[in-house]
Amino acid sequence: MQLLISCNGDVRCIYDEALPLRALGHVSIARGSHVEPTEEGNWTADLSPVNGPLLGPFESRIAALAAEHAWLTQNWLEAASRI
Repeated sequence: MQLLISCNGDVRCIYDEALPLRALGHVSIARGSHVEPTEEGNWTADLSPVNGPLLGPFESRIAALAAEHAWLTQNWLEAASRI
């Protein structure tokens, strides 16, 4: 799990239960995407909650989740570190 810690002490990450985040202090969790099935039986990752694209369709949910995680890491988490 990557943690991005700002100068003011705020921590940003892609949620994972690998670390007990409450140990860091107040926790605020917000949805970054919606991974949903399509009518055709495929899967998409809608990243509009973080002003991102609609990814997919993917043949499996696990593929959509992997694409979601990769996009969030590169475009939301790592992009915040360059600001």
